[in-house]
Amino acid sequence: MKISFILFASLMLHAASLSAQSKFVERSTDVLCLAPSATGLIKAIAEKDKKGILQLGLSTATTLAINYGLEAVIKKDRPDGTGRHAFPSTHTAVAFDGASFLLRRYGWQWGVPAYAVAAYVAWGRTYAKRHDWWDVLGGAAIGAGAAFIYTRPFVKKADVSIAPASFGDGGGISMVVNF
Repeated sequence: MKISFILFASLMLHAASLSAQSKFVERSTDVLCLAPSATGLIKAIAEKDKKGILQLGLSTATTLAINYGLEAVIKKDRPDGTGRHAFPSTHTAVAFDGASFLLRRYGWQWGVPAYAVAAYVAWGRTYAKRHDWWDVLGGAAIGAGAAFIYTRPFVKKADVSIAPASFGDGGGISMVVNF
């Protein structure tokens, strides 16, 4: 009797711990899903990259329009039973949209950390039982696809100097390009 009570009490504490952990993961994904896009916006503003701001805006708007349109049509139940809008995962779509924007626009140095955050968001949505893997895969595909459609690599304006030049026996033109 004593052993079964201890086992029961241990299981209850473990269940409470998992519930609290699941709630933390869910809340953290609520916030972190916005981090890649916010980082992309801040980077674009810092670089005075107006085209980048426009590209991020277009890809995010497209991501959300497709995502909400599919949720309205498909009406898939969430694994935790809290609604009928599981497919695709909006959190994952937004996270992968921002991560893909950062990768395509500013390179792997920005994209890899952003993809790590987006992957955590996808994992967290399934861990918290808000979505299954098909939901987050659909969201990731929508977000990444929209970003790759609209985003072009960032190239700073180059300073070009052209001047006449003398080369020993003859002359020519000298051109210097600074990136």
